[in-house]
Amino acid sequence: MQLHKRDVVDAATAILDEYGIGDLTMRRLARELNVTPGALYWHVANKQELLGAVADRILEPTRSVRAAGDWAETIVAVCTALRDALLSHTDGAELVSASFAAGQSRVATEIIELLSAAAQEAGVAPEDREPAARTVVYYVLGFTVDEQSRRQWDSAGALPGDEAMLTVDHDRRFAFGLRVLVDGLGVHTRIS
Repeated sequence: MQLHKRDVVDAATAILDEYGIGDLTMRRLARELNVTPGALYWHVANKQELLGAVADRILEPTRSVRAAGDWAETIVAVCTALRDALLSHTDGAELVSASFAAGQSRVATEIIELLSAAAQEAGVAPEDREPAARTVVYYVLGFTVDEQSRRQWDSAGALPGDEAMLTVDHDRRFAFGLRVLVDGLGVHTRIS
């Protein structure tokens, strides 16, 4: 059987979903694919590139989100789709965050461009558009890393009763924080 990059990314994503980011190693991936670790390097240059490809796979559903109404609605739609994509994979937020920091995800770059365009529409100064977009993405990544960690702790029975996942409305909390950022961006552009 000839191995293709798509097969490598599929297997890596399956390992991530089944075991988490801690078990996503090149050795384990090679074992799953029944190849030597060196064979993987025909398809990805290094682990960072592999994680970037998996991040792009995770983020793929966000590509269908485009400008929706005004700039504020666009930001909310993009960020909601981003959170949903991250939550659809075990440790998705942690993996995408690492790939984002390393500049390994093409789709993350597209998300920044879309959010920068929304910031432009909001009236943000040119030099502040990308930082505004990144601030919103950092919020989504941080919130979702925390949410996924809490889910893992809760499933292990390690959270106190008042912190258990059943008592926390993460959707409401996420929407509130996002609204604070969007409202703050709107105020910032009016006083700048």
